[in-house]
Amino acid sequence: MSFFLSHEVLLSEKLLEIIYIIMGAVAIYTGIKNARDKSNATPIGTAIFWCALGIVMMFGRWIPPMINGVLVIIMTLPPIFKKVSKGKENAPTEAVTKKMADKIGMKIFIPALAMGIFAIIFAVFTQLGALVGVGVGVLVAIVILMIYSNSNKPKVFLDDAERMLSTVGPLSMLPMLLASLGAIFTAAGVGEVISDLVAKVIPKGNVNLGIIVFAIGMMLFTMIMGNAFAAITVMTVGIGAPFVLAYGADPVLIGMVALTCGYCGTLCTPMAANFNIVPVAMLEMKDRFGVIKNQAVLAVIFLVFQICYMILFK
Repeated sequence: MSFFLSHEVLLSEKLLEIIYIIMGAVAIYTGIKNARDKSNATPIGTAIFWCALGIVMMFGRWIPPMINGVLVIIMTLPPIFKKVSKGKENAPTEAVTKKMADKIGMKIFIPALAMGIFAIIFAVFTQLGALVGVGVGVLVAIVILMIYSNSNKPKVFLDDAERMLSTVGPLSMLPMLLASLGAIFTAAGVGEVISDLVAKVIPKGNVNLGIIVFAIGMMLFTMIMGNAFAAITVMTVGIGAPFVLAYGADPVLIGMVALTCGYCGTLCTPMAANFNIVPVAMLEMKDRFGVIKNQAVLAVIFLVFQICYMILFK
């Protein structure tokens, strides 16, 4: 309780920690429910994965780093050995879905929009941050859905959250792991290594060539890491700062556009699980790389345009 009662900890941090605790509790619920589900082919492995993830999310701030690391390793073992699966689904029947769709109609989009709207409000008008806004938006969405129908009890939302997590499976932890990868790479000195290698290719003072290498590097590194935010820290240290910004290029323009060059890589990699793998799993697409195949050409076109934009307006 000292964390939540401390005057040194910002309110935004306290609220965000509460959101993480709730998310962790949902993950543990998912593990327990699957462990008790006789229709689940791998109940033990599934329970270990979700409960380990839940414990890290709920108590990671207070657990010693070594124990956190052990829990993360334990969490990754069931997916490696393909021991995480989903059990019996309690999805609404088609008849119930159609009935509710006819009753609610286009109002169903209001709860979804609430999350985005509150994220913007909290980011622009408060010091609490967008993530806290998303959490508040989720609570508002739940209240709206409960108003829509008396059948929307708290357990309905809990079971639907479990169903969603079970459907996505271990891929749900990939964005969190990738988000930490950029900091690890930077601390390990990867940026300096890249800088030394690029120095042998880019002539000193050639800003245009530096922009091209920076943009392509952002795309490729994002494809490897699956996260443009993780890639930009490493690539800016290794290429952006010494070969582009050091020669007078606008840091605001270069920083923003280079980040979007990374998103071109997001469109082309299975490592970007939220965008390219989760939809495949949820829609049960036959082609595992169907989403990527439809995005690759556009990604290259966007990358070329953004390189030209940076060179023209640097």
